[in-house]
Amino acid sequence: MKQAAQLALVTVVAATAAAAGYWSRDTPAPAAEMSAPAVAPEAGASLMALTLPDLDGTPQALAQWQDKVLVVNFWATWCPPCRKEIPDFAAVSQRMSDAAVQFVGLSIDRADAVAAFQAQHAVPYPLLIGDTATLQLAASFGNAAQALPFTVILAPGGKIAYIKLGTLKADELEGRIRALLPVQAS
Repeated sequence: MKQAAQLALVTVVAATAAAAGYWSRDTPAPAAEMSAPAVAPEAGASLMALTLPDLDGTPQALAQWQDKVLVVNFWATWCPPCRKEIPDFAAVSQRMSDAAVQFVGLSIDRADAVAAFQAQHAVPYPLLIGDTATLQLAASFGNAAQALPFTVILAPGGKIAYIKLGTLKADELEGRIRALLPVQAS
């Protein structure tokens, strides 16, 4: 009798697990998205104060783009999800080249690896070379794990408007940017 009860219990647990798996299979995992109000107000200023070398070794200050919507993507060539989203970022950057938008890739990588990636994929926006301190900056935006890819979108003036941990699809990216641009009179 004891064996029958154990078998019944195992069967119920297995059936429950199977049902839960079935019902949740089409439910997407929650996005690792953080709202800007959860981030300290000075966080945007710390990003705007950042100066990093470009692929030629020339220091580039993010503050030079403070009057534009600034899309800052923390990434690396060794990160498969990063490599997957870069073509979408490149396409949106090209589509919005006439708008007051600037994309910047902050690569946590070696300059030679980033240069090879840029040559192969023709990324149309600046790729700056960061280090572990750059990645630690992501923690101040709520990315405690310092995971990649990680994107911060700043409104003109440097106020954080949107933060996303994980890949960002082209349509969502473009929508988030357009929401920050002035409405064009037709």
